[in-house]
Amino acid sequence: MPKLKTKSGAKKRFKLTATGKVIHAQRGKRHGMIKRTKKQIRNLRGTKVLFKTDGENVKKFFLPNA
Repeated sequence: MPKLKTKSGAKKRFKLTATGKVIHAQRGKRHGMIKRTKKQIRNLRGTKVLFKTDGENVKKFFLPNA
């Protein structure tokens, strides 16, 4: 069986914590900031942890070697 490659798009978007959870940058801050309230923009700073099931899928299919 061939080795599984890590998806190059996923390695730019996700990182694993020490406990194995998947963290990601929050969506909604790329463009169109003029439409968003100041509070929305402020609350979208930083990173979030993916839900458990989504994180398991990311680890299984996109980051198999992580």
